[in-house]
Amino acid sequence: MDLLPAAEQAQLQQELRRHCARHVPMERVRAGLDAGLWRELTELGVFDLPVVETALLFEELGRALVPGPFVGAHLLPDRGMVAVVDARTGPLLVAHLASADTLVVLGDAGIGEVPAAAVPATAVPSVDPLTPLHRLTALPRVSWRGGPALSAAWRRTGALLTAATQVGIAGAVLDRSVRYARQREQFGRPVGAFQAVKHLLAEMAVRLELARAAVHAAAVAVADAVADAADDVESAVCAAKLLADEAAVGNARDAVQAHGGVGFTWELDLHLYLKRAWVHAAQFGTAEECAERLAHLLV
Repeated sequence: MDLLPAAEQAQLQQELRRHCARHVPMERVRAGLDAGLWRELTELGVFDLPVVETALLFEELGRALVPGPFVGAHLLPDRGMVAVVDARTGPLLVAHLASADTLVVLGDAGIGEVPAAAVPATAVPSVDPLTPLHRLTALPRVSWRGGPALSAAWRRTGALLTAATQVGIAGAVLDRSVRYARQREQFGRPVGAFQAVKHLLAEMAVRLELARAAVHAAAVAVADAVADAADDVESAVCAAKLLADEAAVGNARDAVQAHGGVGFTWELDLHLYLKRAWVHAAQFGTAEECAERLAHLLV
């Protein structure tokens, strides 16, 4: 088992990073879900790759803060924009439902599909202005397929890819904070020279590397999963989601602090990273749910 990306995988990740740097500036991100960008990502094959490579690419989507229902597009790559809802959760909140072509329902009996336009739902406020939310007024009637095993596997994949996106967010805000600490001067010195700021950035880096390692390990575990090791795979995914959520939310909060007064402004993009991290932290298992499930599996 190799937990480090191969040269070809690292090159694939760098290619998407360069594409996002050239074609996805923050002005385009702030405009919201972009159908043209969705087509670009589809043509690049972002959603059609094996899970290990997909996790690396989702990290770059998180780094660039690209909005969209990407997990569903990986689960059903031939259905256009795909929103996902877990029938076990309440309330039944769905991200990007109005833009989606298909809604996938993850239930105890399997998975089901329904046209997104046919689903009764009400728009609700979202903490992230780039991730619109709808609450389903009722669970749609679907024909279940795949059984509980497929539904559980898709939940694990969703948690893994959401964790990978969180790693990208954690890395992006750390990079921004390091650049600011080098450039901003106080008392004739860069603020990064002060011990308090050094410690803050170091803690952010530790969170990031722990989360990244856990996500890579979980991606390999999911890719190599066998039936008699399902609990080990779920443990790896739960740990990855737990650490990635902590890294994204914690790093985004600390990035605001590292930027001082300007970190709280609307013009700076840090608040968008923090809000996206909060949204992802509630998807495919909260910190409390992941910790409880992990404890149950390890006991």
